[in-house]
Amino acid sequence: MELNAKQRAALTSICDTFAPGDGADIPSASALGAVAVAEGMAGANPREAEKKQLATILGLWNTRLWGLFLGIGPRRFADLSQEKREAALIALSDAKMPLKKVLFANLKAAATVSYYATPGPTGTSPLWTAMGYPGPRGFRADAPQPPLHPQVPTADVDVTCDVVVVGSGAGGGTAAAVLTSAGLDVVVVEKGRYYDDRDFDGGEINGLTKLYAPGPQGTAEGQLSVLSAECLGGGTVVNYTTSFRTPDHVRAEWAKLGVTGFTDAEYDAAMDAVWERLGVNTDHSTPSARDAILERGLNRLGWQVGTLSRNVHGCDDAGLDCGRCGFGCRLGAKKSTAKTWLADAEEAGARIFTGVNVRTIDVANGRATGVTGTTADGHTVTVRAKAVVAAGGSIQTPALLKRSGLTNPNIGKHLRLHPATAVWAEFDEQVRPWEGAIQTRYSDEHSDIDGSGYGVVYETAAANPAGSVPFLSWRGADAHAATMRKLGRLGHVGVITRDQDSGEVEVAKDGEPVLHYTLSDRDRSRMEQGVAGAARILEAAGAKTIFSGHQAGVVWERASGESLDSFVERAHAAGYGPGQCAIAALHIMGSARMGGSPDMSAVDPEGVTWEVPNIVVADASTFPTSCGVNPMITIESIAYLNARKLAARLGSVPAASAAEETAAPESASAA
Repeated sequence: MELNAKQRAALTSICDTFAPGDGADIPSASALGAVAVAEGMAGANPREAEKKQLATILGLWNTRLWGLFLGIGPRRFADLSQEKREAALIALSDAKMPLKKVLFANLKAAATVSYYATPGPTGTSPLWTAMGYPGPRGFRADAPQPPLHPQVPTADVDVTCDVVVVGSGAGGGTAAAVLTSAGLDVVVVEKGRYYDDRDFDGGEINGLTKLYAPGPQGTAEGQLSVLSAECLGGGTVVNYTTSFRTPDHVRAEWAKLGVTGFTDAEYDAAMDAVWERLGVNTDHSTPSARDAILERGLNRLGWQVGTLSRNVHGCDDAGLDCGRCGFGCRLGAKKSTAKTWLADAEEAGARIFTGVNVRTIDVANGRATGVTGTTADGHTVTVRAKAVVAAGGSIQTPALLKRSGLTNPNIGKHLRLHPATAVWAEFDEQVRPWEGAIQTRYSDEHSDIDGSGYGVVYETAAANPAGSVPFLSWRGADAHAATMRKLGRLGHVGVITRDQDSGEVEVAKDGEPVLHYTLSDRDRSRMEQGVAGAARILEAAGAKTIFSGHQAGVVWERASGESLDSFVERAHAAGYGPGQCAIAALHIMGSARMGGSPDMSAVDPEGVTWEVPNIVVADASTFPTSCGVNPMITIESIAYLNARKLAARLGSVPAASAAEETAAPESASAA
């Protein structure tokens, strides 16, 4: 999408209203170059309909007709003073109409994320200097050569193999290694590109534009923002390394839905094998200042606190290189699939192709015959195979199955997102929330709020500037800038909700997936209780000011003498509907779930689609319900088992239990 002059002028006026600078040391969004960044991010959106919608809004924005929509009368937005433009935007956020609230939230995110991520002409933004934020760490001149050697098609490709794996993240990477270790000829096809240590500088703009699916993403109703990885190694390259085994009560729940293997020793052995291959440990779990705040508050309340296990080795968990896990690990410490399972697979003969967007699984006479994809340059990639493993993640896998003609009504249904929000606090001490190990402490004190097995988990995460602004209210440019200047003294507690109710992944006319999801009443109630719990943790830890992610701007000041109960009541009154509170989809699960029958699931207990017996799903979309914890270990354990069973059906390995082969592959010794 390339904006015309009128549309670009409108985008400029919007961005400069959200971020006008101070007229002295701090530049406006346009002066910094953030408007071009915002335009580029919007233009990368794969959905043409959404790009056209944005272009239409920008084309109307500075007209008198749009002034009536904004409530400023028949006047042009750009003709107003800064003060009146800010008032118009705040009125948009406070409107009763959800559409207006969501429009404000989307514009705010586009403007502020771009503003705080943009390095500016000098490469070091004055905003970062004002906040005390050090900016990107820089590219490593001494970075080792990348361990993988994927092929990037420069012409049409037509190859044959035993199994083609679509996707290379936690599920696809693990499945590829298991299948190749069984002696099968495997081809891995990945939509994203390959990036390794030397490509990571710890900067937000570099990480966001290279490693994640392009374009603004979110649920269609505008209630949750969504980020999904798009690179070789998928989510394991950008996740926070937090490693939980699947909780026992979740395994029991899934077994009752027809996948009885979740309570067997075979699944225990699969988790053991994954744990070992990833080298999961607590040796690199030194608490950052923000995790120390979480731990301090929990201890003072007498609530449960635990140390997180992580799949890292040689991590600088107390230094400046950590806190950037979401943008790739420049130290090479994170044991992503690109460092582990995919390396095993390639060593055993697997071929890896990157930059290939697989649009369909080819099906003939009731069986899959391979896949067809295209490159950005228009080359066709055809992979002929005896079986297909779909592992594109919970957004892309159901879309792929639907585009390929599968009609089971559960494909795309039962989507879970672990809706998450955050409660923030200012402390007298320096927190520098962007520093230190990305996550090392947690609490499951309220993981079972009402006896249902559903509730919330408390964690923190590194707070870099652009990643923080979507969770902070905007009630005017000066007030927002003042909050961001305090970022070095801000801590937060994340509230991760195990959602009991679900959404859906649909496929639009253009073939792209669309997520539909709104918080149910009972899940919203649990999130509300989590927000209250997070506020109490921060108060107990000594916060001087506490504020939530509500756009209405709900603030508690210790010095005011107001009770924390009053703050909690005001936060609940501010609401959790679209545009009311910043909520993110933290983990995407369940959209092609496993189960005991085609009436209630998309795939059988071994991940096989009910309609086509040689299509196997091996990613988080297989989860029967939400797992309630960071899902990487669960994804890889399911992929490990589903791939073993596929190999057995293809006659490459005996149908033995995973307990007979818990040792990691030979190349795992480095982990």
